[in-house]
Order: sequence, then structure tokens, then C-alpha cells
Amino acid sequence: MDALTGAQRVVIKIGSALLVDRTTGDLRADWLAAIAQDIFVQKQAGKDVILVSSGSIALGRGLLGLPATTLPLEQSQAAAAVGQIRLAQAWSEALAQHGLTTAQVLVTLEDSADRRRYLNTRATMATLLSHGAVPIVNENDTVATDEIRYGDNDRLAAQIAVTTGADLLILLSDVDGLYTGNPNSDPDALHLPQIDEVTPQIEAMAGDAGSGLSKGGMKTKVMAAQTATASGCAMIIMHGAENHPLARLIAGARHTTFIAKLDPHTARKRWIAAMKPQGVLHVDAGATVALKNGKSLLPAGLALIEGDFGRGDPVTLRAHDGSTLGQGLARYTSDEARQIAGHRSHEIEALLGYPGRAVLIHRDDMAL
Repeated sequence: MDALTGAQRVVIKIGSALLVDRTTGDLRADWLAAIAQDIFVQKQAGKDVILVSSGSIALGRGLLGLPATTLPLEQSQAAAAVGQIRLAQAWSEALAQHGLTTAQVLVTLEDSADRRRYLNTRATMATLLSHGAVPIVNENDTVATDEIRYGDNDRLAAQIAVTTGADLLILLSDVDGLYTGNPNSDPDALHLPQIDEVTPQIEAMAGDAGSGLSKGGMKTKVMAAQTATASGCAMIIMHGAENHPLARLIAGARHTTFIAKLDPHTARKRWIAAMKPQGVLHVDAGATVALKNGKSLLPAGLALIEGDFGRGDPVTLRAHDGSTLGQGLARYTSDEARQIAGHRSHEIEALLGYPGRAVLIHRDDMAL
């Protein structure tokens, strides 16, 4: 069974050079229609699909008449502002042909570095996927400065894969995988079909050069592989310029697969368990049973709060008999938790003065 066939949640990164014609600066409409068909097939198979799509700056620069050279930050942001509208519209129209709903999600590096924003992104993406939508993710180039940028969509795609608990990341690019050297200049360079571990030797094989409209070279792809595989997500690099790249992958098109050692669920639990707790939540007998049965922690089951913590901070979970159950990421601050402790979820808005999330700690954010 190939990695795509066995995956349940797939993140697909699409480079600018695949979406935008290098010469005209226009969208490659036939290619877009073909991959929309591929995505529909995967959705029909019951998979969640998330797209990390480059192309906004490449499209915007053409519409604004900017030169095909490195742009200063303010011109890049202006091009992104124009191109994001066109890009989102193109994806929406292409996927609507198959009855699929799209959602635009713009993020910056801060959204994953800050635990509160990370939880917001994760919760929003989970809700979109639960309703069958196809999120289209891009870096929010219109507001991001160099200090808060990913800078390339390879690493952004890896972070989205980690955030959403994906089990496969596919980088569609203008290369068909990792080689022992640069195949354009080294006739002896060998294609590597599978990488079991990203070693220093593998890192040394990755070059820095991007191509054409694309910023990411092989080095950023290997960095993305390190992020993804460490969190239980396998990664594939393949040439995506031909129509129907996902169908071609299933049919055996050449690619490189980076193997994940753990599944995403186990990797995330280990990450949460390794954090230093900032407080303690004591739960009642009913909540103790519910948590052991795989349920989320609701405010009604909260008996006592110790410590001061912020939203997204790790906290220890204690059973009604004082034993430690594990720990999880709080969706409320300690002050908010004290206000809603022992109350039903529908009472949260009246207690806090604003609508809140129904659960205090989601089951996916616990390591018991």
C-alpha cells in the first residue's frame, strides 16, 4: 500500500512554479482543474485534505506590473494582497466544480510559536475539516515582517501538518525527490526513493537553490521533513508539474518518501507529556471516569484549580482521589477556569461575558 492510499489526513504543498506560468504570470488553469479532480477523488475516499498553496505573490506581481526580480518587503506584501484574492477565487472555483467547499486560512510564524494562537488554528482547522471543507493555507504575507515569517511554504506546510495531526505531507515541486547530489550538474547523482531518518549526511545532500518563482530549495524540504517526521507525519517529495499529480503518485510516479517513526497521535501525546506543567486541575469523580474513557474535560467536571496559567499552557490533571491522570493544554486561563468551574458549557457566556469553547481541555490535547 502506498503512503497516500493509507493516509487519512493529507497536507499538500503546491509551489508557485506549478500554479503560475513563468512566462505569462497567469494561472495554469488546466493543471488547476486536474489537481482539483485529484483532490475530489481523495475526498471521496474519506480523507481530509489541506492545501498549502503558494502563488499569491507570483500572481500579484503580474497584476501590478512588478518586475520578475526579488521584491522589497512592501512590494511583496502589496503583490500578496492582490494575489491572495485571485488565488483563493481560483481554488474556490476549481473545487466547487466537484461540490467541495474551500476556506482561506492565512497564518504567520507567530501562529505556531504562540501556544494560544496554535490552539486557535488547530481548533479552526479541525472544525473546517469536520464539515468537509478543504482549507487553503498560505502565509499572511500582507502583514508578516521578516522576523515573523516562515519564508517558504515547505516549512509552513510541515508546521500545518503537525498542527492538524496529518499523517502525510506531500510536497509537489519541480523536482522528483532527493538525490545524492545535484542531478542538474552531477551525472552520477542517484535518486533516493526512501529516507528512514534525516541524518547529517542526508542534510548535506540538500542544496540551497530554489527555482524560478519558487523560494524553497531542497534544503527547506529536508528541514520540512525533519519537522514532519518528528511529529509522526510521513513526507513525500515529487515532481508535480504534470496534470493529475496525485493520480500519478498512486500509479507509481518517482518520488522520495521520508518515513515517520511514530503515528501523529502518539507523537503529539509525547510532546504534551514532556511539557512543564504551569498549574493543576483537580476533577471530580464523574470527570475522572469520563477522561479515562477518552472524553474531553468539561468545565462541569472541574473541582479545584491550582496555580496561574495562560491559555494553551500545560496543566496537570488530578483525579478525585488525588492521583495524577496526566496533563493537557488548557483552553482557558486559570482566572477563567475558576469562574466557569463546576458550570455547564451553555453557561460560559453568561459567566465570562463572551462566548467560549465548550471544553476546558480537548481530548486531543491530553496525555493521560
